[in-house]
Amino acid sequence: MEFSTQKSELLRELDLVQGVVERKTTIPILSNLLLEAAGSVLRISATDMELGIRCACPAKVKTDGAGTVPAKRLLDIVRSLPEAEIRVKVLENQWVQVTCERSSFKLVGMAKENFPVLPPVPKPLATLPANILATVIDRTIFAISNEETRYTLNGALLLLKPESVSMVATDGHRLALIERQVGVQGVTNELRILIPKKAMGELKTLLVGGGEGSQVEFSKDEGHLFFSLGERLLISRMLTGQFPNYEAVLPKENSRIVELDTQPITAAIRRVALLADERSRAIRIQLDKDRMEIFSQSGEYGEANEVLDAHYQSDPLQIGFNYQYLLDFLNVVGNGGKVRMELKDEQSAGQFRPGEDDPYRYRYVVMPMRV
Repeated sequence: MEFSTQKSELLRELDLVQGVVERKTTIPILSNLLLEAAGSVLRISATDMELGIRCACPAKVKTDGAGTVPAKRLLDIVRSLPEAEIRVKVLENQWVQVTCERSSFKLVGMAKENFPVLPPVPKPLATLPANILATVIDRTIFAISNEETRYTLNGALLLLKPESVSMVATDGHRLALIERQVGVQGVTNELRILIPKKAMGELKTLLVGGGEGSQVEFSKDEGHLFFSLGERLLISRMLTGQFPNYEAVLPKENSRIVELDTQPITAAIRRVALLADERSRAIRIQLDKDRMEIFSQSGEYGEANEVLDAHYQSDPLQIGFNYQYLLDFLNVVGNGGKVRMELKDEQSAGQFRPGEDDPYRYRYVVMPMRV
């Protein structure tokens, strides 16, 4: 195998695949990339046996072929090189030579036959806008559980209907649910897909780099999920099990409404959190007519409070929350508009929504804390 390509083209694809490369592995080949050159295209593949990724960039191919190369070392080398043409050649004994202008490197590769074979892509089941899928991932991924024992909560549930895209995630303490009305090609009935958290992170990276107006194709086989975006493909092992009945925990009688500008409430929570207890991360919110006061207290550091103007007309209420849970929501809705808090009492879950100008139907439910 021998080819040449521009540094910027190669670096973009190498950056994309790094999140899938297995760094701490007992299987050395998983630390390598598979490079395949044919025609006028270089294809790059990586896998950690849970996730697989394949992408491509234009190349001048002198000799068709394939080889493997250490992923991290190749990325570091390409980053260090000047903006020029890079030449890559597989030598004897699987070594790979990388040259650019006056620089030359020889990397110890491994037999390409040892690289795991990625499963073939089935026929697409659905096609949807890449920017919408990226947004629903961004607004739910933080609510996924990190506890390995809660297996079905280690991912988010994607629901595809002919006229909408929805995603929901929960860790048992909070729940994020988002929906966008948009036509989904290929779907005639509801399609439910449980996507692992790591796959969602890599998928978001792939989608954001897809460009304006790009579409992503979804397909699956008995054990894998496939997301295709042009020449880029992400493959993930499927999560099995039943996702909880999330609709049963959505609040229905939260009649105490608070409306706030997003930027002031975000800044106030960040400041008050500086003196919150580091283990519980608890803050207390006290509401009265057109007024909100936020408190924190730590036996080790002291206490803090801040008063905000708020559009609130109901009876006084005091309720506690994990401040990080609130900031996670506020960070993804942005600082430009308003946020709406819907509360019932100090013992019931609070529901948070962005302002009415948001094109997504987004609900974030958080269980209260005793403070």
